[in-house]
Amino acid sequence: MLTAILTIILFCIMIIPHELGHFVVAKLVGVQVNEFSMGMGPLLFQKQKGETLYSVRLLPIGGYCAMEGENEESGNPRAFNNKKVWQKIAVLLAGAVMNVITALLVMIIAVTVSGIPTNTLDSVVKNSPAEAAGLRAGDRVVAVNKVKTSGWMEVVQEIDRDKSGKEIRITVDRDGKKQDCTVQPEYSKKEKRMMVGIACRQSHNIFTCGRYGAAATWNLNKLMLKSLKMLFTGQMSRNDLAGPVGMVSLVNQTATAGAVPYLYLAALICLNLAYVNLLPFPALDGGRIIFVMIRKITGNMISDDMEGKVHLAGMFLLITFAVFITWNDIMRLFG
Repeated sequence: MLTAILTIILFCIMIIPHELGHFVVAKLVGVQVNEFSMGMGPLLFQKQKGETLYSVRLLPIGGYCAMEGENEESGNPRAFNNKKVWQKIAVLLAGAVMNVITALLVMIIAVTVSGIPTNTLDSVVKNSPAEAAGLRAGDRVVAVNKVKTSGWMEVVQEIDRDKSGKEIRITVDRDGKKQDCTVQPEYSKKEKRMMVGIACRQSHNIFTCGRYGAAATWNLNKLMLKSLKMLFTGQMSRNDLAGPVGMVSLVNQTATAGAVPYLYLAALICLNLAYVNLLPFPALDGGRIIFVMIRKITGNMISDDMEGKVHLAGMFLLITFAVFITWNDIMRLFG
């Protein structure tokens, strides 16, 4: 039950901001939006407000922003097909941009929940070298063997630098005064590094975590680009792809691991949706952007109806591909 709820939430995090991006920018540039729907399939609720019908549908696996003149010719001056090139591109890009923003916000939440390790001591292990040296919880490590440390990883690296077991000098800031402590590190077979018996305090400051969340999002972005490159160069097999069924399996795995892995998965899938939608394929936002630019160059050689038919064919191919991926997910699940 929990997996089902978390999967629905994940779909909402993916789809609603994406369609909301199209909707908001369409309204800003004056495009007439006929319907904005959350969900797909049978209608549950609808309300007409101005020119737009707002609806909620049964299946929480999608949504749409239906614009006048999006897939057909329209004489309405506020139709999508009658807008300027930059306005069309702005509307089409808005969905992917919102997915990236959503991924960033989710990552900031994940980092804030987990916390950022600081160089302030949270605890000192009883009967450890650190306790024997006089280190206390609340001490802020400012240097190890005269090497300044501004973060916890630097503290760990400096303690582990010399594997010979020689004494090291840890300089701490205690109540505003610097104090040196001589510590005898011990090698931990479990951790495979030199340790002294100290644990760091986690920071949940939203501003600090925001900076780390942005960095983590950028790292996910690079991972996504690398994966796409591997996909198109044949370095990634079909078994590495996942559809809706595969996503449910991933959600189940991350749900058992806790909230933070689930949030990381949500951010990764949001970025994935942004990149996939910008691929230059008919029916995807990237394909529509390519058509906008081609039609600007070629003039009236391509009609709205012709473009609509191409996107319809592209949608058919995408659905076929989705069925293939789903079947692959099922075979892997029972394999």
